[in-house]
Amino acid sequence: MKMTPKKKIAILTINDYSNYGNRLQNYALQETVRAMESEVETLVYDRNLVSVPIHSKFKKLFNLKNWGGIKRRILLNLNKRIYQEKILNFKNFTNKYISESDFKINDLYVPVKLSEDYDFFITGSDQVWNPFFKFGTEIDFLTFAPTHKRISYAPSFGVSNLSTQETINYKEKLKGFEKISVREDAGAVIIKNITGKEVPVLVDPTLLLKKEEWLKISYPDVDKPMENYLLTYFLGEISEETQKNIDDIANEYRLKVINLGSLKDRVRYSVGPSEFLDYLNSASLIFTDSFHGCVFSIVFEKPFIVFERYIKNETSMNSRIDTLLSKLNLKERKWSAIVNRKDLFYIEYAPIKEILDKEREKSYNFLKKTMSL
Repeated sequence: MKMTPKKKIAILTINDYSNYGNRLQNYALQETVRAMESEVETLVYDRNLVSVPIHSKFKKLFNLKNWGGIKRRILLNLNKRIYQEKILNFKNFTNKYISESDFKINDLYVPVKLSEDYDFFITGSDQVWNPFFKFGTEIDFLTFAPTHKRISYAPSFGVSNLSTQETINYKEKLKGFEKISVREDAGAVIIKNITGKEVPVLVDPTLLLKKEEWLKISYPDVDKPMENYLLTYFLGEISEETQKNIDDIANEYRLKVINLGSLKDRVRYSVGPSEFLDYLNSASLIFTDSFHGCVFSIVFEKPFIVFERYIKNETSMNSRIDTLLSKLNLKERKWSAIVNRKDLFYIEYAPIKEILDKEREKSYNFLKKTMSL
């Protein structure tokens, strides 16, 4: 009996070797597509092959003139070493679990026969269409590939609306897509306004894998505490009021406070994605302003509380969290909705699992349909 050759699929996402959500969503989409009898490879986007502009707000992060003084320079060097250790751990995770291309691309360099080497190209998930990151580059819209090979799986704009110029730019690039899905309700509205098309809102790839599948690649950190702990994972700033609430709750329920992704907790700042998963799975309570902090709290069926993310002078990126909580009937997990502290520790996960199963099926069906020839 003649075997049907496997389809060869390329994933294009943000190759971020310091962001937990990014590495884990990349792995999850790879494994989901691979389970559909396909060969999967993530293409490596390298900004340094040639010069690609960075949004001005990010340039400030690397401007040493803004960080005067010897003490700040010493701190910067120390942080740099810890950050480099983190990147090494992330790259080790990537080498072990994610199949990446042995070549690199960017907007000014795409191999001549790239479009012929794969049956389909999937852009997403993550914030590949966030105008602040790469200005919605040609690569993220798969303009190098024939229209029938272009698929978007739950990409995020990261924002709720686009400027007039961004709208014009995105409208032109979206013309080449027939198979579009997005990750947030706000993204579906943006697509509707730009193209007139109604597109499905699908779950982030990290929700496509179940708890037992994630536990296969999770490992305890050597510095993981033996006692029960309250885990915080904030990407934005923590206000004095929020910090006081965290400390009060930790003291009241005798929980050690663990801060992931924060230089306040230097011992754990550099842990890799596998250790990140184990920390969340073992927590007694999770406080977060992160989308993927919410996702893995849900996957591991942990009690969690969501805070509004605050980053000075930055546009709100809470739309993806709002969509997630609304879809799973979890709006009461926002800190602003908590009335009684006893509610912190109780979530009825049985109905949520039913909703997730339906959302997974919806996503699987989208991928199967779009990858059929």
